[in-house]
Amino acid sequence: MQQLSVRQSYPRQVSDMFRPLALYIGLRYTRAKRRNHFISMISFVTIVCFALSVCALIAVLSVMNGFEDAIRGRAFSMAQQIKISTLGNYLEDWPELASTLKNQPHIVGMAPYINGQGMLIANGQAHAANVFGVIPSESRKISQVADNIVKGTWDNLLPGSYGIVLGHELANHLGVSVGDRISLVTPNISVTPVGYIPRMKPFTVQGIFQMGSGFGYDSIFAYINLEDAQRLYKLNSAVTGLELKLDDMYLAPKLSETLYKQLPSQYMITDWTTQYQPLFDAIRLEKTMMFFLLLILIVLTAFSMLANLYMMVTDKQADIAILRTLGATPRTIQSIFMVQGTAIGLLGTALGVLLGVTLALNVTDLTNWIQAVLGIQVISSKVYFVDYLPSKLLWKDVVLIASSALFASVLATLLPARLGAKVQPAEALRYE
Repeated sequence: MQQLSVRQSYPRQVSDMFRPLALYIGLRYTRAKRRNHFISMISFVTIVCFALSVCALIAVLSVMNGFEDAIRGRAFSMAQQIKISTLGNYLEDWPELASTLKNQPHIVGMAPYINGQGMLIANGQAHAANVFGVIPSESRKISQVADNIVKGTWDNLLPGSYGIVLGHELANHLGVSVGDRISLVTPNISVTPVGYIPRMKPFTVQGIFQMGSGFGYDSIFAYINLEDAQRLYKLNSAVTGLELKLDDMYLAPKLSETLYKQLPSQYMITDWTTQYQPLFDAIRLEKTMMFFLLLILIVLTAFSMLANLYMMVTDKQADIAILRTLGATPRTIQSIFMVQGTAIGLLGTALGVLLGVTLALNVTDLTNWIQAVLGIQVISSKVYFVDYLPSKLLWKDVVLIASSALFASVLATLLPARLGAKVQPAEALRYE
């Protein structure tokens, strides 16, 4: 009777010593050396696979974010966020319109512009150009061209000076530099004694800007003074349109709709989404598809954990039977293996997050170092818009990835844990 009372009190003593029991045994199974080294190796491989999958997903999404941010910065440094014009691109009352819009919320800058086509000729070379007539001081408020002048100066675009600022690639194609003379031919026709000929006007190169390749700004854009453009394109005091800059460019569609309802019907209002939204939609689609494709790695790792836990349950059937005879409930047995699987997933995820965040924060410097050591240029601006590998770490992506990995690891433990809970002590101990 005394021996029986000791045995009856043993489960209570164990439970009191190790609270909660499932957590203690589950963590012990995770870290203890097992007789079956093959199972131990699979557990180690599962942790490594979780870490590498999470690391790769964080790094890849950070690079995708970096490309999106770099392209957005490159595109919107030149893009017209909102432009107001008329059907014939002849806006004569633009000062009154600007006065009307100055009290509109979210508008932080506005400037008139003239947009015309032309042919630039110099040194026997000719190249088509998209010519903008601007007021230099006002254009600074809505465009970054003036901040990207690599030769000459933006402020030399004075009225009547017939100065011109060219893109870097356009200047190279024409073989000109600051101070050189070029001819601008416009589609406007002049009547002369010998017939109809296009208007041609000599200009002096006052500056060269460089926005980077990818969108063609450097190869087709040229800027002249607004008054010179009015005389060249015979617009008198009119302009092509009025350009607006907002404190938040993503408000452009909403504000465009508001202005469309408030302004008279002769005005045409367009925003940047007309030209660039499909590009950013494609980038977001690529990022989403990349997330789900790399998420497959985490799912495959979860299947590896599932197989590992199945073998663990089979290997530990004698231990399960002993625990059951000592009073452990099926729920306790199930919790033991869920703790073990969750611990493996948590360890792999934590390691992956640490590696992924470190890689995402240093991937730009790392790729630059590799390119310098190997002497090759892997990332070319002619293909990728930038000549470096950009990266932008978003913590919401890290949280999403870590949560997905942990969810997959917990889900993978359910079936093996339920199998362990169904082990019958008599059957498991029959051959022991």
